[in-house]
Order: sequence, then C-alpha cells, then structure tokens
Amino acid sequence: MFIGIDLGTSGIKVLLVDEAQRVVASHTESLRVSNPHPGWSEQDPADWWTALLAACDRLAAEHPAAMAAVRGIGLSGQQHGAVLLDAGDAVLRPCILWNDVRSVAECAAFEAAFPDSRQVTGNLAMPGFTAPKLLWVKAHEPEIFARTRTVLLPKAWVRLMLTGEKIEDMSDASGTLWLDVGARRWSRAALDATGLDERAMPRLVEGTAPAGQLLPELVQRWGMASAPVVAGSAGDNAAGAVGLGAVKPGQSFVSLGTSGVVWATTDRFRPNAGDAVHAFCHTVPDTWHQMGVTLSAAASLAWWSRIAGRSEGDLIAEVPERIEAPGTALFAPYLSGERTPHNDGAVRGAFVHLAQDTDRAALTQAVLEGVAFSLRDALEGLRAAGSTVTEADVIGGGSKSRVWVEIIAATLGITLHRLAQGETGGAFGAARLARIAATGEAVESVCTPPERLESITPDPSLRAAYDQAYARYRTVYPAIRSL
Repeated sequence: MFIGIDLGTSGIKVLLVDEAQRVVASHTESLRVSNPHPGWSEQDPADWWTALLAACDRLAAEHPAAMAAVRGIGLSGQQHGAVLLDAGDAVLRPCILWNDVRSVAECAAFEAAFPDSRQVTGNLAMPGFTAPKLLWVKAHEPEIFARTRTVLLPKAWVRLMLTGEKIEDMSDASGTLWLDVGARRWSRAALDATGLDERAMPRLVEGTAPAGQLLPELVQRWGMASAPVVAGSAGDNAAGAVGLGAVKPGQSFVSLGTSGVVWATTDRFRPNAGDAVHAFCHTVPDTWHQMGVTLSAAASLAWWSRIAGRSEGDLIAEVPERIEAPGTALFAPYLSGERTPHNDGAVRGAFVHLAQDTDRAALTQAVLEGVAFSLRDALEGLRAAGSTVTEADVIGGGSKSRVWVEIIAATLGITLHRLAQGETGGAFGAARLARIAATGEAVESVCTPPERLESITPDPSLRAAYDQAYARYRTVYPAIRSL
C-alpha cells in the first residue's frame, strides 16, 4: 500500500493506492489563501500541517488495515512558494505562494545580477518563482531575511515535518531559479544573486529516490506496521506527468485545466526562455521536460459562461458537432495576462472582428479556438527549442468536450488521445513515486499510461484553414498589448 499526498493551493489531497494501482481511499482537506494586499498571495504552513494530519487521521480511522500496510509515501506540491526558516527551523513568515506577483522589480534585479540566469536555470525570471521572492524579503523585510537560515519549497517543508529531513527533488527545485537545471545541482551564481549560499538549500535527490522515513510518532499515530519510506517526490506538474506515464523522452500531454499546458518529456536540457517556455528537470533521473503555459484555458470558457448566463455544457452544445471552418470572430484568452510566448502579465483578453451576425454560438466557438491558438503558441515554443511533438494525451476538465479536442487537434496538427479518466492530479503520481522509492521497481514498469478512450487525428480539410486562422490570431496580441 502506498500514500500519495498532493499539497495544492486550495486543498491537500491524500490517496491510498494498492499494489494493483487502484485508489483504495481518498480524502481532501480545504485550504485558504490570504491576500493581505493586491497581488499578494500567502498561506501559513501550519495550516498545511493541520490539514494533512486531519486527512491522514481520517484515512487511518476509516481504513486501518490499509494504513497499517503502507510502505511508501510520495509528495506532490504546489511549486515556487518560499518557506523561510530560522536557525531552529521555525517558520519566520507566511509562505509567499506561486501566484504572488509582488516581486516584479526583483525579477529584473535578479537577471541583472546573474546575466546567465536564463541559460543556467532554463527560465525567465518571473514573480512566481522563488528567487525574486527572497530579493523582495531582503528589500522589504530585512530583519526576516537576516534571520533566514533555510529556504524550503512547500512540499519540502511538509517532508521536514514528516521525516525531520530537509530534502528536495530536482523537478521542484527547477522552479526556484537557483538550480543549474542542465547539471542538476544548485547554482552558486544564482544563490549569490540573492544573497544566499548552499547552506540555505535542502539536499537534492531524484524524485524516485528514498528521501527520509516517517517519524516514529507519526507511524504510531496512523497505526502503521513499520516506518514507510518517503520518496524524493515531485512538483505538481511533474507528479501529474508521472501519473500519466509521461516519463520517457518524446512523451507529451496537453492539459485543459484552469490554465493550459503543453508538456514534452525530453532527454536533455533544452531551454527556450525567450519564448517563456519552462525547461525543468523531470522527477525521474536523467530526464528533463519543457512546458509551454497559457494562463486561461478552461478558465476562459468558465468566464464566458458567467458572462453569457449559460452553463458551459449548454454553450458547447450550441457549437456545431462537426466544425466546417474556423470562425471569423477571434478571442484572445488573456484574461489573466499570458505566459508563453509573451510573458505579459498586463495584457488583457479581447473579442475581435465581431459583426452584426455574430451570435452566442459564434462567440463560444471563438473562445474554444482562442484557447487552441494559445496552445499552438505554446507548442511552437517547444518546437523552437528542438522538441518534436506528433501526438499527446489530453487531460483536464476541458478534455470532456470532444469538439474542443477536435479544434485543438486541427490547430496543433497533432493526434490527441482522450483518456478514459480525463481528470488527473499529482497525488496519484506521488503514490507511484512512493512505490518506486520503496520497492526499487523500474520507472517504466510502474509509470504506465492510462487507458485511452479515443484518438482524434487532425481533420485534413481543416488543417490549412486553422493555419490561416492562427496567423490572424497572431496579429491580435500586438494590436491590444498597449490598450
């Protein structure tokens, strides 16, 4: 039996998974985010611990035999957050989260202090990453910075509470801007740029490696027969990839969640920071990944649903089951800014090229196509960095819509596979990493792909038309960026 823990922003989820990779039980505890100022986003790590204890206590009470048989624990975590600890490992301030944007000025300062940062870290300096957050603390809370002895990411702090050890995996560490991603080690130059050194960093391990054992008091509390090993584990996106079996170079997936992701597993470090493509270590050894991100994917349809006063399902039902041609109206899905390729947090969305005969169904089609075009931007960024993507699994809530997947397949020009279980999370991937760490099994034997419901190939009659429509879409951003 294995446990997967997913520390998200809105909640912490714990899964119990058996030897046949069946989910035996699951429990989620909600979390709250504090926004003390506009653009700020924080959580108290103590709330994570309270929620985790409650979730595991519940599973132990309801499934005592399964909990007794647990051999390994894996962690999936929200990335980029900064937990600052003093010399006694006490938390010095609330964790500054991944979606906190207060450190815009510090991003420029970091890149000025470390001119090679994009080549070494594989990423643009963005407010969401960890290093700029520390520069903000240094400038605005100097007394806190002076007392800081260790900086941990959220799941590494949870590991500290579970095992007493300060350890981080390569995938999550890639989101700090302190990792030499190609060499898979901390970068002294990156740390120097923030006034830190390696003494403030946790020990690095691969995500599949054993990385501590559960503390005796917790083993007793949850009625376990022996102390489970805790895996090196993964950041949330890499854990999700493990859950999908995307662990070999060339394997890809498209996520249609609140935000959208085009992921490609790679055999080497292939940065393309200029197009705001993320290049990270994967959680499995000697493997990396690229990731293009659009900030409002399913969120765009949810927004349009609120505006139109109709459910998302009803809106999609108004779109023809078979698309004959791209719509003439265009939608720029920049409701929260955009990541790949523009890295522009200020730009906002727009409908363009509306006419007297533009109706609600046409605008819904424009929303679906706008998200598809934004994913095409992400895919082109991956291709510019040397990745070849010819097929991908498609996951997330948006994957339930067949017509939306057809539009995306025609726009990207690749085959998309809808999965029997289209919605997935990091907890299942974390449980797989727990199993590998505990048993030493091969990654490929554990991280198998899920069942595919159907494969959707690009409609040849639409490919050229969607290429032309994408070219029109590409003219929208320059036209609206300064509005």
